[in-house]
Amino acid sequence: MRKNNIIIAACLLVAVLAVTGCWAITKGHSEADPTPNQYANTLTSPPLPQSLTFAGEEVPLDVYWVREALDRELVINCYQHSKTLRILKLSSRVFPTVEKILKEEGVPDDFKYLCVAESGLENVTSPANAGGYWQFIPSTAKVYGLEVGTDVDERCHLEKATRAACKYLKKMKNQFGSWTMAAAGYNRGDGGLQAAVDDQKVHNYWDLWLNSETSRYVYRILSFKLIFENPQAYGVAICPAQMYPPIETKTVKVTTSIASLPRFAEEHHVTYRELRNLNPWIRNNKLTVASGKSYEIELPTHPKSHYRDLLKSCDNPYLNLGANE
Repeated sequence: MRKNNIIIAACLLVAVLAVTGCWAITKGHSEADPTPNQYANTLTSPPLPQSLTFAGEEVPLDVYWVREALDRELVINCYQHSKTLRILKLSSRVFPTVEKILKEEGVPDDFKYLCVAESGLENVTSPANAGGYWQFIPSTAKVYGLEVGTDVDERCHLEKATRAACKYLKKMKNQFGSWTMAAAGYNRGDGGLQAAVDDQKVHNYWDLWLNSETSRYVYRILSFKLIFENPQAYGVAICPAQMYPPIETKTVKVTTSIASLPRFAEEHHVTYRELRNLNPWIRNNKLTVASGKSYEIELPTHPKSHYRDLLKSCDNPYLNLGANE
């Protein structure tokens, strides 16, 4: 009898908790409650534009598989909040350099979103050993003039890697005839993309049947373009004070080997951490400089820079993150 009473009591408790939980969930989603980010609280389908271009080339959104593929990537990037927010915040530090180099090299500004799709604007290494902001594998990096070694990995040098990526993209553009195909070739490789073109007799990205990754690749780039250029439409609320600002630096040219970079940093009145943060291409605590070679090391103009001057109120939390005026 006692055992039965215990079972009955437990069942009643579960029932009470279930009712209370349902009430709490319903209450939590009341229409009267504020929802600063609609995508965090409701399953809302991100809006698709009526028209869209990539690098000045029209995206055929009237084709069903094109529209649905773009919708897929928008849904993913609008709902992976932590990753997308970090990319948005990093963009204010990384984009100024990337935009400047793209312009100098004659590559359309939209390709900064390819960098976003490749690395999330961070120096990461893929399972295939592709590394850096633009995700070069070591062999390709060396072909395009980047040093990859024990002490130095220039795939992680934003300026040098961006110029190498521009050279690669322009080569793809010349080979395949459009910037959209150049973007696809960046992901698939010129050999793989050329084989698909030759086999299918199709010369545009939108109609090609490709491997899963490349089939999604340009749409992923486009989804970031849409979010960056109209963040409010996609539920993003970030004000300038919440972005990661560029760090003001000075350049020290090095022509001889450095046995200890921590001591080098100390001599220049900065921390070793600051030195490594600003020079992610340095991969060791020493730097070997071959005869006739030199490196430029970035050091902070104001060591241990603070956010103090940036701590302002966010009167307008919405920021156009993608426009390159």
